[in-house]
Amino acid sequence: MSTDDLREVGRIGRAHGVNGQVYVSLLTDRVERLAPGARLLAGDQWLTVAESRQQQQRWLVRFEGLVDRTAAERLTNSTLMAEPLTDDDDDALWVHDLIGSKVVDQHGVDRGTCVAVIDNPAHDMMELDSGALVPVTFVVDCRDGIATVDTPEGLFDL
Repeated sequence: MSTDDLREVGRIGRAHGVNGQVYVSLLTDRVERLAPGARLLAGDQWLTVAESRQQQQRWLVRFEGLVDRTAAERLTNSTLMAEPLTDDDDDALWVHDLIGSKVVDQHGVDRGTCVAVIDNPAHDMMELDSGALVPVTFVVDCRDGIATVDTPEGLFDL
C-alpha cells in the first residue's frame, strides 16, 4: 500500500515520563486506531501501539520499541497515518480529499482551492487560497476534486 492510500489519524505531541510514552491527539473518532497492536506510520517509521489510555482530550501511548524519553522525543510533532479501515464510511469527509479540491458554492460560483484544513474546537475549517475560511460542516458533496458547499449569505464578503 502506498502512503497516498493512508489516512491521517493523529499527531504525536510531547514525550511523557522516561519510559518512551508520548501524548497523541487523535483526529478521528475511531479510537481503535490506538488499540494495542494497531500500526501507525510516523514519517517513514511504522509504529505498533503497545498500550494506550485516554487522558482528558488526548491519549497517552507507548509504542513497541520506544523504551526511553530520547526516542520518544524524536517523534514529537509527527503526523500519524494509518491504513483505511475496512468499514470506513464512504460518505465521510477526509482531509486528504478536501485539500487541493476546488470549492464551489451552492450557486455554482468557484470560491477557490482548499489549501489546508484547520483544526478548530467548534468545527474544522477549510482554508481557501483566497484566505477565506469555510466550516467543513458546510460541505454537502466532495468528489472528483470538487467540494460543493452550501454557505449562508455573506460568508465570502469581507
